[in-house]
Amino acid sequence: MYAVGNTVGSLTKAQKSILLGTLLGDGSLRLAKGKKNALLEVNHGIRQKKYVDWKYQYFHDIVLTPPKMRQGNSGRIAYRFTTRSIPVITVYHNYFYSNGKKVIPPDLVLNPLALAVWFMDDGSYSRNAAYFNTQQFQYSHQKILLNILQQQFGIQSALNSTRLLHSIIYPYLLPEFYYKLGNDPVTTDPKGETCLNFEVGNTPTLINKKHTMVI
Repeated sequence: MYAVGNTVGSLTKAQKSILLGTLLGDGSLRLAKGKKNALLEVNHGIRQKKYVDWKYQYFHDIVLTPPKMRQGNSGRIAYRFTTRSIPVITVYHNYFYSNGKKVIPPDLVLNPLALAVWFMDDGSYSRNAAYFNTQQFQYSHQKILLNILQQQFGIQSALNSTRLLHSIIYPYLLPEFYYKLGNDPVTTDPKGETCLNFEVGNTPTLINKKHTMVI
């Protein structure tokens, strides 16, 4: 186990919360071969420019170059930034990565801001249910996430948990993400490859085509 509490490095409480939510979502930590320390990469599509800029406001003191656009080979335009390679980021890399793959630490503790960032990264809302996209994690690690939602936030059932999630994360969401709570006529129904869909508090069942957790 690696300590990631207030005694590690110089990250603020908000930075730590945003980092945790980002790592549960689309963010990644990179430790290049031969390098001593890791860095955080924040990479979203250009439509999420305001979101990336919001994250940058919190991490700017450990970033050398502001966010920039980058077009990939597929034509996708990304908007991204990376932090400097520093020891405190390396601690989180050791905490969240095993054999080069992202994992869920069994002793992970979240707060409402971290949960909101996770939702803004990988959440969606469809048919009166909230979803977290979790296909990047192994089944055993997804079960840890289910336990975190249940034990740390009281999110236990598909029937009532969506309202509770809303009340926890709404104060921390950027306005551009209110639609994910169903406040916009456009829904974001998860689609993709055939995988398991997890319903909080129940046995996983194959009910759509992407690893998600229905809450």
